Amino acid sequence: MDQIIKYYIINNFSHGQSLAIIKNIFHLTYVKNTGAAFGILKNANNFFIIVSIIIILFLLFYRYYYFKSNIYINISIGLIIGGAVGNLIDRILLNHVVDYLDFRIWPVFNLADSAIVVGAGFLIIYIIVTDYEL
Repeated sequence: MDQIIKYYIINNFSHGQSLAIIKNIFHLTYVKNTGAAFGILKNANNFFIIVSIIIILFLLFYRYYYFKSNIYINISIGLIIGGAVGNLIDRILLNHVVDYLDFRIWPVFNLADSAIVVGAGFLIIYIIVTDYEL
């Protein structure tokens, strides 16, 4: 879904263009992010490509060898990997990540970012609530 929305944004918006969905609350805004969250470490695309690949491979390995049957951890890892792959595709093909969700009180982000945050949050909550030892 993230890649479909990004495709739409790239082909229908110019960089920086914004469309109000709910005026002053939620907009679609085309932003090219060459850094990480909040635009930190701008122009470090190659670094983030390498880090993303390492994290994805680590999570796949960890999930395969340790958590095959744990649905909660599998969902969490799936969200994290899905989001990381979505942004990795952008970094490889475009040399930046396309961000588009603009709530005006937070830096612009995308659905892949949301999947990573929700997956990581879900994993942390699961570990705390169940006292699960990784």
